[in-house]
Amino acid sequence: MERLASCSCGQLTATVNADPVRVSICHCLACQRRSGSVFAAQARFPEESVVIEGQSTSFVRVGGSGARATFHFCATCGTTVWYKAEGLEGFITIPVGTFADPAFPAPNVSVYEERMHAWVVPPPDAEHYF
Repeated sequence: MERLASCSCGQLTATVNADPVRVSICHCLACQRRSGSVFAAQARFPEESVVIEGQSTSFVRVGGSGARATFHFCATCGTTVWYKAEGLEGFITIPVGTFADPAFPAPNVSVYEERMHAWVVPPPDAEHYF
């Protein structure tokens, strides 16, 4: 199945020809700020299944573990379309919202739940990490 992720203006895209190996939601404060929402939802894909087109600007963030993640976003509209994280070589992670697909698979992992907003209810069958 082919899936297309895109920034808001359409200049930066990621075409994926594989199912995600993981779909997760992260409730950490950095992801809340980055996504502009109460959590970030992202899907991880094998790098060889992703084709990136368009120009991106990058931002490197150092996580609590010391690992770096390089986020690639559209310089025109600001949408983050993909990122790579140290320790996850061989994978590209794409924010779920960039697919604009209500039928996208549900998250199977929920992390940093100690920072989760009280009214958020992750899928009950997901793995839960505090």
